[in-house]
Amino acid sequence: MKFRNVVLPLALCVLSTACSQSDPASANSDSAAKTIALTVTSSNGTHAFQVELASTSAQQAKGLMFRTDIADNGGMLFWPYPAGGGAPKEASFWMKNTPSPLDIIFIRANGTIARIAENTIPESETHVESGEPVGAVLELRGGRSSELGSAEGDKVTWTGN
Repeated sequence: MKFRNVVLPLALCVLSTACSQSDPASANSDSAAKTIALTVTSSNGTHAFQVELASTSAQQAKGLMFRTDIADNGGMLFWPYPAGGGAPKEASFWMKNTPSPLDIIFIRANGTIARIAENTIPESETHVESGEPVGAVLELRGGRSSELGSAEGDKVTWTGN
């Protein structure tokens, strides 16, 4: 009788622990994104960032959704755009499930800024368009581009481009 009193609770504990662990595949998809160094060179100087890299279709689909903790020198670079590479194409972003305003910076294949959509509206389903084919897109905390004096034609460089 004593053996059953020990084995049964132990078995239930092991079973509940095994059932509560997450699937390794889903854990990998939510793991911390790779970060890279990025600079924006404007008329008033060079500004350094450490941004997350979104290079897969899944990472680019999620972007900065649900995030409220975007650092002044942080953000996310969607590169290559489109995911997987290929010729630059027109980009269309929206803010659904994104509670923080963002600056969306559309970058040509040569690294120059094609367009800056400043302080996009949180949670909006209105599409924000690049207006021309781009090879990368950078998302920063809303208002950051203006604070730094960034403008169309400025140069963006990062590790790997």
